[in-house]
Amino acid sequence: MTFVLEPPLDSRALDGSMRDFVDVTGPDLLGRTQGFLEWQERRRLQQLWSYSKSTDLAPLTECEARYDTGYRLHGINLGSQDYLSLSSHPAIKAAAIDAIGRHGVHSAGSPVLLGNTAYSVKLEAELCDFLHMEHCVLFPTGWGAGYSAIKGLVRPGDHVVMDSLSHSCLREGALAATRQVYPVTHRDNSAFHDALADIRSRDPSGAILVVTESLFSMDSDVPDIAGLQQICTEQGATLMVDVAHDLGALGKDGTGYLGAQNMLGKVDMVMGSFSKTFASNGGFILSHQRSVKEYLKFFAAPHIFSNALSPVQAAVVLAALTIVRSSEGSDRRRRLMERVIELRNRLRMAHFECLGDPSAIVPVHIGDEGLTRLLTRALPRHRVVTNLVEYPGVAKGAARLRLQVMADHTAEQMQLAAAGIALALAEAQAALREVRRTGQEAAVT
Repeated sequence: MTFVLEPPLDSRALDGSMRDFVDVTGPDLLGRTQGFLEWQERRRLQQLWSYSKSTDLAPLTECEARYDTGYRLHGINLGSQDYLSLSSHPAIKAAAIDAIGRHGVHSAGSPVLLGNTAYSVKLEAELCDFLHMEHCVLFPTGWGAGYSAIKGLVRPGDHVVMDSLSHSCLREGALAATRQVYPVTHRDNSAFHDALADIRSRDPSGAILVVTESLFSMDSDVPDIAGLQQICTEQGATLMVDVAHDLGALGKDGTGYLGAQNMLGKVDMVMGSFSKTFASNGGFILSHQRSVKEYLKFFAAPHIFSNALSPVQAAVVLAALTIVRSSEGSDRRRRLMERVIELRNRLRMAHFECLGDPSAIVPVHIGDEGLTRLLTRALPRHRVVTNLVEYPGVAKGAARLRLQVMADHTAEQMQLAAAGIALALAEAQAALREVRRTGQEAAVT
């Protein structure tokens, strides 16, 4: 692999945040985006823009990728969301090929019209059985499912109380549905209780939707789902839990934290995504009432006004779900957790702060955006491919690496990755000190 010689650092490429460009103004709707591009380009010239990477082959435990500048990198892949390593599993590929032979590659219609297939109908039933729910609505993306679960049901006079770190699709759905949106302190059930009690004191008969996640993707931490459901029941509110990141990948039976907290079938609504563990795009909403399913089918725009999951996607998810529920799935979850523990332990030995609980997501908190950008720039030299997360993925000043582990990773790969990250951080810290030193000298001069 050929590495491009890094140019001398321009300290301006270490400054700023995407937050600076959220509220652009001016009469030229298109032209006012230029400032953001110029900020991007300054980072690109310094090899500090690591977004929009592409791969030439499958996202295996080692991969070759390239930045949108054409710069190529190769190494241990800790940047893909394929938690059980199913995307290239022989049974998954066989299911896709069989579906193409039977149904072609396209659903060719909305699920409200003629877009459903035998695969999608069976998938709905299997998901209900897996999570002890009764009715399922499928969506072409997980984002669409999260958005629709709120926008499809909540009306302007209703209330949405949500964990402050809820996913973008949930926040956007809430803000599109009502102005009465109340973010509460992350994983704080007492804050949820107080917010619900306050709303009930002002609006005894209004509808309230409470939103949380079973595993938060940026911090890898877990709420008390059982306690939150009890609070909702007492206050006459409806609880929805997003299970995108732990379903299939965690727990003895693959039911994630719903299963671990003995909450299967006991939550009012469940939504999730197939794109983390089930080797496909797509999402779902589960409930206990047929009326909820039928209502969402016609009042959730990403369902009625989008093409249904393709037969290939639905067949792939079905095949993945079969593996998840099998002894092989249990073995893959065991291997995944062994690798996660290995990586977290190695990083802690190197004095990194790994956030949250052990899961396929290993968030490594750095904080300073400039240092994290320099760290990400140095990683390819040490054969590590991963993702920088800064605003809007996390708050400004909370930048991090989000390492994503797969079941097929080896213990040796985890050791090498941790060592590479430690070396890259030392290089990044030295580079940042040099930038600050030269900047101070220039200021004095």
